[in-house]
Amino acid sequence: MTETVDIDAHLARFEDVISVTFTEKKHLLVALTHRSYLNEHREATQDHNERYEFLGDAVLELVVTDFLFEKYADKPEGELTAIRAALVNTVSLAEASGKMGVNEYLLLSKGEAKDTGRARQYILANAFEALVGALYLDQGYAAAKAFIAEYLFAQTENIVEKRLWQDAKSRFQEVAQEHVNITPSYAVLNQEGPDHDRVFTVGVFLGEEQIAEGQGRAKQEAEQNAAAAAIEKKGW
Repeated sequence: MTETVDIDAHLARFEDVISVTFTEKKHLLVALTHRSYLNEHREATQDHNERYEFLGDAVLELVVTDFLFEKYADKPEGELTAIRAALVNTVSLAEASGKMGVNEYLLLSKGEAKDTGRARQYILANAFEALVGALYLDQGYAAAKAFIAEYLFAQTENIVEKRLWQDAKSRFQEVAQEHVNITPSYAVLNQEGPDHDRVFTVGVFLGEEQIAEGQGRAKQEAEQNAAAAAIEKKGW
């Protein structure tokens, strides 16, 4: 069986999973192709999914903004911005990808395929954005909006009800001062990857004690994730 036949069957199975049939299969193929796969498969002719991710990110922001603007007519701009950020962050998008089984269909290098940690979360989140971009290119805005609505909007109520949209660093500082009268501090523990795709690991401390750590493509994102992890660990 040739690789082309394998890939075609692979794409068809994923289309069945998400109940979407792409007019041009190349769009779906690109969306599911991680850069690392091409490094190991020189015979592959498709591009990796980073350009589609870029496009999908913009479509996702517009769709979610429109949805929140209509759903929460009484909420101010600042709160809507915070809710949107919580809905489209790495954790939320990775969960959405996980629910639709993207993990089983991504084309990755052997090394990346073995990684099931935080790095995989970023890959899954990026794949969600790439799929949005692919669907937008293939079938337009309405199809991309329907896809986002099906796999992402259900998380909105939980985010609003539990106030998960609030800034994690601010929340952790508030509860840390309340419980132990200490202001949290943050330090970069590690950074890896090329300049265009760097991942920072940041630790959050109460005094000398490290409470938790978080990762992000920017230090600020890593600090927010570390603070969120610390709140969960402390149960505050």
